[in-house]
Amino acid sequence: MLIYSMSVSVDGFIADREGGFGWTAPSEELFRFHLAQIRELGGYLLGRRLYETMLVWETDPSLRDNELRAAFADVWCALPKVVFSPTLDSVQGNARLAKASVADEVAAALDVTDRDVSIGGAGLAAAAVELGLVNELRMFRYPVVVGGGTPFLPPVTEDVPLHLVETRTFSSRVIYERYGGARDESD
Repeated sequence: MLIYSMSVSVDGFIADREGGFGWTAPSEELFRFHLAQIRELGGYLLGRRLYETMLVWETDPSLRDNELRAAFADVWCALPKVVFSPTLDSVQGNARLAKASVADEVAAALDVTDRDVSIGGAGLAAAAVELGLVNELRMFRYPVVVGGGTPFLPPVTEDVPLHLVETRTFSSRVIYERYGGARDESD
């Protein structure tokens, strides 16, 4: 199953008008939840900006300053990643540059694991959504309105029916929403 999971503002943006997302810093409780979700994945497809944002977990030893953060860094470093970027010549760690189309890379990532695969980065995820490849949407809705920026979802030309599978409210007031597609019979 392909999962698209991101932090989002109440008004549906993953980054604000200036490209900032400082308002998405997770509490310890939420960080533990993210760690548990990453542990369940068999791969991750990501765009250049998300790859560059997350690269610090592989390159900055100061992020391993406590047991929880060290555990996240270990899991993230071990996770196979495919990076989509026309501007990068190389990537680091357990990552490779995408060589095929989004559809082909998604199929290949799902073929090599019996676990779920996640996709991230607004542009890349939008392409997967538009192709009908995403089976599940996971939103971490932060209690903030940013008024514009990078949208979580692309504009669509027809309705995409979803069903709410799970919700959880964290003590930080972040609400986790998990949606399955109407055509996805796994839930």
